[in-house]
Amino acid sequence: MSDADVQIPVQSVDEARTLLGPLDSNARLIRELHGVSVLVRDGSLRLLGEPPHVHTVQHVLEDSLQALRAGRKLTTQDVAQRLRAGAPADEGADPGNGGAVRMGAIKARTGGQQRYLEAMDRDDVVFAVGPAGTGKTYLAVAQAIESMKRGAVRRIVLVRPAVEAGEKLGFLPGDFQAKIDPYLRPMYDALQDLLDARTRARWLDSDVVEVCPLAYMRGRTLNRSFVILDEAQNTTVTQMLMFLTRLGEGSRMVITGDPSQVDLPPSVTSGLADAVRRLQGVPGIGFVELDASDVVRHAVVSRIVGAYGDAKNGGRGNRPS
Repeated sequence: MSDADVQIPVQSVDEARTLLGPLDSNARLIRELHGVSVLVRDGSLRLLGEPPHVHTVQHVLEDSLQALRAGRKLTTQDVAQRLRAGAPADEGADPGNGGAVRMGAIKARTGGQQRYLEAMDRDDVVFAVGPAGTGKTYLAVAQAIESMKRGAVRRIVLVRPAVEAGEKLGFLPGDFQAKIDPYLRPMYDALQDLLDARTRARWLDSDVVEVCPLAYMRGRTLNRSFVILDEAQNTTVTQMLMFLTRLGEGSRMVITGDPSQVDLPPSVTSGLADAVRRLQGVPGIGFVELDASDVVRHAVVSRIVGAYGDAKNGGRGNRPS
């Protein structure tokens, strides 16, 4: 797809300054969120980028100009809010054709998933507990992207404990990032499903989306962020407390996990189970329990989960990863 080249005439320096922001802050925001370059040329703003994203930015900027010229009060922050809430015109198309987010990805397919989405809309911190294949991580990432588009948050932070799943991998080659990437791969997979390649690369490169191991959370305060902790059953009690206290102003947290897939040593208490027990009834914290009826992978996965659940109840092992 060839890039679009659109020009928006402006009548004064003040108009351009209101749209682009102090020190071109909104121009940087346009680049980060939409991958569109903004150039000021001969009394016009020139937009360069993929057609659906250029048309989105064009629509927002032209609407903002109309508001200004009609005498309505409009600040740089108002324009930024509109840019964050903007979505490509052909967003429902296949991501390979330029749509930033696959529409419909955030729709619930089971009753449990509907309760999960409602909890994420309602509560500041949500614990989602259930077996593999119930959409715990996928729906959380989709909700985070939707929150980013609405301007409710400024960044997405995806976190996972680096714990081996029942086997010793030994020495891993490469630098530190190469060593931890295998543990974080499921988070990247969710992003790959929900964002087109260019948007995904742009958001990761500009830290709009950050994917990191749990150990990197210590000492941080995350403001205006949507933070997801995946595989939380593999956190210790101390790690869970550390993670939960990272919650900053205007942020949301989702903690997902399956208590039947704990890879910690037998003598170590899972931070997820401990938190679910301790935090019941705390205002602002929601809990959703999913089960085999909420599995949305291949139909046989639900039967497998059920069979292993029955075996566990009979004392013969855990559900599979």
